[in-house]
Amino acid sequence: MKLLLKGFRNGLGAIIALISWLIPVRKVKRGESKQQEVDQQTANIELYQFFGCPFCIKARRVIRRLNLKIVTRDAQNRQGAYRAELLKATGKTQVPCLKITNGDQVEWMLETSQIIAYLEKNFG
Repeated sequence: MKLLLKGFRNGLGAIIALISWLIPVRKVKRGESKQQEVDQQTANIELYQFFGCPFCIKARRVIRRLNLKIVTRDAQNRQGAYRAELLKATGKTQVPCLKITNGDQVEWMLETSQIIAYLEKNFG
């Protein structure tokens, strides 16, 4: 039963991700120099996520709309290094999670609304 539920959830997540990918977003347009500046600012930002998670899809859509180059990390694999890193740093495997590295300081943002507000404020 547990395996059936997991398969259903993953299948539904894949359908939602496909629909999200098919629905276009109106990307923010920036000049070349401004886009390079934004790319430089986002070079140390990573999104830890599960592919079919609706909250992760919502965060990825904002990233796509804001035209940001943020690396995504697959934290779904139970044996994966990114999941282990997320668990070690935050004590949770909650996704989406935004990892912001600024020199020696690392900030982990765990709430979807907080992640979206941060991205909108800094890059919107």
